[in-house]
Amino acid sequence: MTEAEQRQFDERNRVAAEARKWIATPYHNCADVLGAGVDCGMLIVRVFVDSGMVEPFDPRPYAPDWMLHRDEEKYLSLFEERCAPVEAPGVGDIALFHYGRTYSHGGIVVEADPVRIVHASHDAGSVIEEGLTQNPVLTDPKRRLRFFSIWTKKATV
Repeated sequence: MTEAEQRQFDERNRVAAEARKWIATPYHNCADVLGAGVDCGMLIVRVFVDSGMVEPFDPRPYAPDWMLHRDEEKYLSLFEERCAPVEAPGVGDIALFHYGRTYSHGGIVVEADPVRIVHASHDAGSVIEEGLTQNPVLTDPKRRLRFFSIWTKKATV
């Protein structure tokens, strides 16, 4: 393994470890406090900022149901600015799901084969880790699952 490959391997595992720290944190819209509350968007922000992968930024405020009333791809654009789409995700990559009218739910890939993600689940009421095949809502074709990687296009924020 080259030095660059080892660095990327270490970064990816650091992101996955940081994501797993948030498991059992209650779901709370617009929150970002480990153990107290977080939503799916702020979970991804906190994990990537706290693991040193991107400079701090804050996409808030946003309404809890914005994806039901707007067509603007606010959530998707955050990832398109910082990452590139990938077909096959690796550890540390981001899974995005289409809910309502836009892409509005996401999680962090913590295992690649089979894919397992850590995400703040409104339905579960907290941050959970689960395999994609465990959740029929996430694997529903209308969710139009997409994966993004920061390692394909480094953050510029």
